[in-house]
Amino acid sequence: MVCSKRGGPLGALRILIADDHEVARQGIRSVLESHPGWEVCAEAKDGREAVEGASKFKPDILLLDIGMPNLNGLDAARQILAITPEARILILTIHDSEQVVREVLAAGARGFLLKSDAGRDLLAAVEALEHRRTFFTPKVAQMMLDGYLRPQEESDFSGQCILTPREREVIQLVAEGKTTKEIASALSLSVKTAETHRTNLMRKLDLHSVADLTLYAVRNGIVQIY
Repeated sequence: MVCSKRGGPLGALRILIADDHEVARQGIRSVLESHPGWEVCAEAKDGREAVEGASKFKPDILLLDIGMPNLNGLDAARQILAITPEARILILTIHDSEQVVREVLAAGARGFLLKSDAGRDLLAAVEALEHRRTFFTPKVAQMMLDGYLRPQEESDFSGQCILTPREREVIQLVAEGKTTKEIASALSLSVKTAETHRTNLMRKLDLHSVADLTLYAVRNGIVQIY
């Protein structure tokens, strides 16, 4: 977790940036801090740090990359909103598939921005959230208007959300190659409990190996391959 120096403008909009690439964080920070009245209060390199930062620094707006290690941006968003429901979250991603859009909306994010559009639209996106509006790129807005998110499809999507938040954490760590001992340490569990979670996941999803769990995680957006 990287914290900003104290002494930002009184009443400044407080922003947290979470991205596992330092160069990306610094680029985003530079753009945001060029705007009068905005302050980057903290940076995080993974979803778990973002949750901790949200609790500690109480940012007004959080910019979360989806494809972060340890805890992805969508699951981090869910945890952050459970802790601070008033927080406004902008999701950054390189993907704009229908499934990703559905996941972003289901997680409670207020905005969705492709990284390829960040240079052009980042300030506008944060300004929209600052004034408690939503922000979606034109392509995503068109997808919504064209009926990709029509209500009758909600039942199909809900079938992909059968995992509990803890199970999603475990399956992400398994897919990232963490050992049972490392998973236990990351989640403050006993090794036995971590192993039980993994066993129950395989039974629940009718999967039979770590490779199957990893493939499930990739297909369902829990981890991303670049």
